[in-house]
Amino acid sequence: MDVRDEEVGAVRWSFLYFFTLMCGYAILRPIRNEMGTAGSVKGLDWLFTATFLVMLAAVPAFSALVSRWPRRVVIPRVYRFFLVNLLGFFVLLKLGVARETVARVFYVWLSVYNLFVVSIFWSFMADVFASGQSKRLFGFIAAGGTTGMLVGPFLVGRLAEPVGPVNLILISVVLLEVSAQCVRRLSGWAQDVQQQPAAAQGPVGGGVLAGLRLIVTSPFLLAMGLQVLLYAATSTFLYFQEVRLVAELGTDAASRTALFGNIDFYVQLATLALQTLVTGRVISKLGLGAALAVAPVLTGLGFLGLAAMPVLGVLILFKAARGASHYALERPSREVLFTTVDREARYKSKSFIDTVVYRGSDTVSAWLQGGLTKLGLGTTGLSLAAVPLAGLWLAVSLYLARHQRRQADATPATLEASVSEEAAVR
Repeated sequence: MDVRDEEVGAVRWSFLYFFTLMCGYAILRPIRNEMGTAGSVKGLDWLFTATFLVMLAAVPAFSALVSRWPRRVVIPRVYRFFLVNLLGFFVLLKLGVARETVARVFYVWLSVYNLFVVSIFWSFMADVFASGQSKRLFGFIAAGGTTGMLVGPFLVGRLAEPVGPVNLILISVVLLEVSAQCVRRLSGWAQDVQQQPAAAQGPVGGGVLAGLRLIVTSPFLLAMGLQVLLYAATSTFLYFQEVRLVAELGTDAASRTALFGNIDFYVQLATLALQTLVTGRVISKLGLGAALAVAPVLTGLGFLGLAAMPVLGVLILFKAARGASHYALERPSREVLFTTVDREARYKSKSFIDTVVYRGSDTVSAWLQGGLTKLGLGTTGLSLAAVPLAGLWLAVSLYLARHQRRQADATPATLEASVSEEAAVR
């Protein structure tokens, strides 16, 4: 990869940071999915609604923290707050206290947790690396997360039955602390090697609701929000199909957890292959437009395939192709776009888009899916209903790519310096 000598250490820490973050989450996700299956598919729309409501409270709280405290303080403390939560769930689940209630709370908690920690990670990456660096380095850094998402399900698939799903939570606790340590290392690199000014590392400032205000007043950020909304909506439709098919095959909690873990393993295996062999070439040679377009195109084709043959084999192939294209191409490209906005938009608007917009889309999509099911639509009908969403997602992605290209053509010499200039003003 195209990395300079002074960047090697930071790239390694970033890779490890994303690996530990996503490996820990990948261990927890099959446990959450099994809990959702055990609680019956019919109750999932209420869990999605509860998640959205929690997000509405959590995002302003995070905005208040980054307004007042520097990133090297806020991010580790947020991670350790989640770490303490995990230890609490471990104790409650081991003791069997109100197991059904704890399982539902854990489902909502993890749905909030995974979006928050990933959004914070990419906000931090966009803050540490300049725009030009991000185009060269983000593909490899994203592969750290993919590797974590590959190792996590691999461990779950082989340890869930002999060790027990609940005991796997402790592995995630250790990995989350390693992530917090990586933040400290990268903050030191940004100061000593990258020589970022103090203002670029300090509190973001601004009001608690500034992120929402910026989204409403910026067509670019609005389009980013719509892109995430459509991705989340199609993800929700696909998730409900997955839960149904797995519920028909799994016989107990351990076997269902192992099956979810094995599905995730194959998805991430395909993702890692694309990231290491394709991502850099597509972004550098074909541009952001092509990288952003692959996932919605494959999503539309995948739902058409699932409508024709609603079986687990097709679902796994669909998830593998869609997940690989999203994590290997679309997500790194979308994060590159955020390197051209100011720090307030990077931490506040981005967190609002990645969490509230995402989970809001989840909630609406879950209730819509439930309504369509009551009208008599089965797997085939629901899959066909998701195809137009994929088409609109494609159109929005192409608009974002054109916007970024026009901006780059208009100010080719100033994009790299925009972050430093904005920080100096602050």
